[in-house]
Amino acid sequence: MKKLILASASPRRRQILSDGGFSFDVLTSDREEHISAKTSPEKFAVRNALIKAEDVYQKTDGTPVVLGADTVVQIGGVILEKPKDEADAERMLNLLSGRTHEVITGYAIITKGMHESGYAVSKVTFNDLSEEQISNYVKSGLCMDKAGAYGIQDGYGLIKCFDGDYDNVVGLPLEQIKSTIEEFLK
Repeated sequence: MKKLILASASPRRRQILSDGGFSFDVLTSDREEHISAKTSPEKFAVRNALIKAEDVYQKTDGTPVVLGADTVVQIGGVILEKPKDEADAERMLNLLSGRTHEVITGYAIITKGMHESGYAVSKVTFNDLSEEQISNYVKSGLCMDKAGAYGIQDGYGLIKCFDGDYDNVVGLPLEQIKSTIEEFLK
């Protein structure tokens, strides 16, 4: 069986893979593309996942299976990545407050002679957030390394409801890609 490498430093993606029964190593890439006004959020997330997976794959001996992923939040045609600072996080949370948005996770799975990429979309509806809720959440620091400046798993009364794959909202649509990973590992 080949070795699986996760091309991500995300502790949430590591947890999802571990909970899914996978043994893997982590080798990160800091390469990614910047948003272009003409890029759809789906294409942007898939392209970043592919860039990361290819970068990590090139650093190996060519025998492992490399999994790259990138998550973005899209609301009203605006793509939200990770916040740059606390003010940016507050801006994002105010934008999401009381509204429904999409969480899009692009993925790329690469091994010698095979690759697959795609994306998953989930919809999340936020509660109407008070300034105090937003301030307390931002001060917690939990928002700073997450697309859209939030984590569905963090609490703080942010989420009213969601439709789709919970793990996708967290950062990796494992159910969608599990069989491909298993096939590539053979």
